[in-house]
Amino acid sequence: MQDPKDTDRAKTWRSTMLGTVKDQLVQAHRNSNAEIGKISVLSRDVRESLQESLAPHAQRGDGAGHRKIPETADPYRTCFEVDRDRILHKGTAFRRLAGKTQVFIFPEDHMRTRLTHALEVEQVARAIATALRLNVALTEAIALGHDCGHGPFGHASEDALTPYTDFGFDHACFGADVVLNELNLTSETLDGIRSHSWSLPAPSTLEGEVVSWADRVAYVCHDFEDACRAGIVTTQMLPEAVKGRLGTEKGSQLGVLITDIIETSSRLRSVGMSTEMAEVLASFRQFNYDYIYMRPASIAQSQIVVEMLRSLVEFFIDRPNLDMLTTPKDIEPVRAGSVEARDRAVAYVAGMTDRFAVRSAMKYLGWSETKLPKGVDLGTL
Repeated sequence: MQDPKDTDRAKTWRSTMLGTVKDQLVQAHRNSNAEIGKISVLSRDVRESLQESLAPHAQRGDGAGHRKIPETADPYRTCFEVDRDRILHKGTAFRRLAGKTQVFIFPEDHMRTRLTHALEVEQVARAIATALRLNVALTEAIALGHDCGHGPFGHASEDALTPYTDFGFDHACFGADVVLNELNLTSETLDGIRSHSWSLPAPSTLEGEVVSWADRVAYVCHDFEDACRAGIVTTQMLPEAVKGRLGTEKGSQLGVLITDIIETSSRLRSVGMSTEMAEVLASFRQFNYDYIYMRPASIAQSQIVVEMLRSLVEFFIDRPNLDMLTTPKDIEPVRAGSVEARDRAVAYVAGMTDRFAVRSAMKYLGWSETKLPKGVDLGTL
């Protein structure tokens, strides 16, 4: 058998390690024709001066932005572009969304996770913000980070963790104030993340308002599509008003809703949706609640999840000094059962992916396969 390191493909791949050198320039391809022409590089401060093209009340970036810990501004990226890039690359919370439930536990390959939901929210929000001449980078940062505070197994984790917090566990606030704290994001980005849920006070920026709408528009449409794929509902079951106004395909539904937000917001000079379309969206969302989120199987799964996550929290509250619960900054040991122990346990369990939570329940609590949420594939654990 040929040595894998000596195949033609492997040799070709190795030959591109340094790229192609042309004079003092290294290019990616041997036949690159990537001449830019004479240009003036747009530095960050120059780009900031061009923000006058934004809408009158769009959020402007300024230098390094308003951060808890002052820092030097990036030479080329605006403060909100830095925020967006940090959420994507620097922290682990965004990547862990790939292993967290959107609606269906351990979804099939083509169903949403929290990660793909965040990406779809970002697309919807960017489309709206671009048309309304708002700050697109801030909009993207808020959208990508808006669900980073979610625990495993979707909103069931909020029910599970609420008894262990002083004011109830809300993924929006937890994401902004705890999970993303290490990234030193701007106050505007954190505000949008903290306030994206409709049950909370409104965001302070128009960009945050856009993400609040984009979140709802995206999940109403894609949760229905996933439920259709799972055989739980069909397009024929949708209310007539929804089918008549939005159609039955996700792409067309999104297009109609996005267009309405853009045109209504432009006409009335405030971010929102027309009353007629808002009623259609509310009817669509209520349908999802009645037939998807609150169906008996979903409620039964949530009850199992709540028991599992609360049991894990209790386990770790009694063992707050385990290595995985501590950081290099934690010098003094924490007393079992204390408020500090509770906070450590909640933060640790909330950060778990679905699979890690299941593995932890089996390892620490002795849970058997029969007790786990349905749909768990033990071969992937």
